[in-house]
Amino acid sequence: MSPAESAGTVVSGQVLVVQNTPHGGPGRVGAWLRAAGLDLRVLRPYDGESLPASLSGRPLVVLGGAYLPDDDARAPWLPATRGLVSEALAESVPLLGICLGGQLLAQVAGGSVRGAHGRPEFGSTTIRLRPEAAGDPLLHGFGATVPAIERHVDAITELPPGAAWLASSDACPHQAFRVGERAWGVQFHPEADPERIAGWDRDALAARGLDREAMHARAVAEDGAATAAWSVFTERFAGLCAV
Repeated sequence: MSPAESAGTVVSGQVLVVQNTPHGGPGRVGAWLRAAGLDLRVLRPYDGESLPASLSGRPLVVLGGAYLPDDDARAPWLPATRGLVSEALAESVPLLGICLGGQLLAQVAGGSVRGAHGRPEFGSTTIRLRPEAAGDPLLHGFGATVPAIERHVDAITELPPGAAWLASSDACPHQAFRVGERAWGVQFHPEADPERIAGWDRDALAARGLDREAMHARAVAEDGAATAAWSVFTERFAGLCAV
């Protein structure tokens, strides 16, 4: 952390990133945001780092993690995270929630999330864009389908009132949505590349009937299309953050 950050000074062009697990960093979404000229302050509350009391106008990215949005006993920083999400919605600050982050956005905005609900999704998955995505600031022009890496057993069961429903998959209806004009939630992991899968626990996957090497091979084969789409998605979000 820089001296300015430790002193609490807001850095121009800074994006706050809440990382919920040691291995769940911003990955290539972080690299794309930096390439767009933004400064990332990655907060690691699982390691005891405190979250700021306010966004102070800074855009927010909330990453994934093996928790439900209100799993406060296991992740005691979640109330503060929900507070930042509420602030982003109230102040129309750009917000991107990924996996747990998307579920947390849905719940804070009035939707519902259930643990161990529906069919789990792991590995590269076909995301089907809905007609509403054609007019979305981040997802327009992507065509009918885009691959993305998934890793979740929990799911959003009801979107917030008035949310724009943007994408689904065969196993999970609520893959992407927008609340208002500047807050997006996605169930999938645009920040993950195929090598993330190569590091997943082989035995745990096998217990679910999944072959890690086959999953990795599919992700490699589909990575060109995934990178082309999610880099543009992130660059468009960065454009909102820079305004």
